[in-house]
Amino acid sequence: MEFNHNFFTTPDLETTIDRHPLIMPPEMPLQKAIAMMSQAWGSSCALSAQEQSLEEVSRHQVRSSCALIMKDEKILGILTERDIVKLTASGIVFADLSVAEVMTHPVVTLNENNFPDIFAALFLFRRYRIRHLPLVDSNAQLLGVISPVTIRDAMRPANLLKLRRVADVMSRKVVTATPDHSIKEIAQLMAENHVSCVIIVSEEPEREIKHPEGIITERDIIQFQTLQLSLEQILAIEVMSAPLFLLSPEDSLLAAHQEMKRKKIRRLVVSWNWGKGLGIVTQTSLLKIFDPMEMYTVIESLQHTVQKLQQENQELLNKIRVAE
Repeated sequence: MEFNHNFFTTPDLETTIDRHPLIMPPEMPLQKAIAMMSQAWGSSCALSAQEQSLEEVSRHQVRSSCALIMKDEKILGILTERDIVKLTASGIVFADLSVAEVMTHPVVTLNENNFPDIFAALFLFRRYRIRHLPLVDSNAQLLGVISPVTIRDAMRPANLLKLRRVADVMSRKVVTATPDHSIKEIAQLMAENHVSCVIIVSEEPEREIKHPEGIITERDIIQFQTLQLSLEQILAIEVMSAPLFLLSPEDSLLAAHQEMKRKKIRRLVVSWNWGKGLGIVTQTSLLKIFDPMEMYTVIESLQHTVQKLQQENQELLNKIRVAE
């Protein structure tokens, strides 16, 4: 079956690439690296930069969920928000550590010659369970970084988003905690369950109901580490993001996509049946609609519906003609 290319629009490849990722040298102190990652806006490190001093790098403040560790224009490793959450959960002392001591390596990369469309990046995200993919040229020189964030931001509100519901892609694997949990305990829950957030709920155990009250994310953990707070003593209720914008499973993915872009957030909580059902939609789950098999199934179903409607219309016309 051939796809109708007018039916959906995938992102333009250029718009899915962050050409100015956060770059730091291997000797960068971990605390300083975390502070840089927690910054909201600013300029980025130039990819053509050669040896940069710590002072030069620290002047660049970017919004980034990862940092590439480089030396002599070679990618040595990567440091992500999830890495920092795991380190936080382990109780490791960050002082006197450099990024080289905690970075993930080797790094999975994508050659620009093997990047004909976004499906190549999505395949690698899924295969290696990663969320950041450096794009390199034929000489292994860094060109930029692709992530679910950059792809989501480049997504156009195409018909495919309008036709899919939140229930189609949401995850029911939701990790919850109560407002009196400490941030250290929240970080441990994230690390143990391999999730990017914990939903803070008030519970009614006898009715098996959980009312979502707030949320703590990986980025929050980064900011708390930047402030060097005592994570064992701070409670979720004191720092959680609240109130929440709640989705229904019947909402369209277009509504979820627009809300994420409007609020510059990466996840939305789904609640239904008066608190008995709880789910989450993330920027990564939104990308499921670009899975080739997913698109094939949806388009095939729609074509079947169109054929059925055409048949019913023809039968109705025949009846009208007979009646005349």
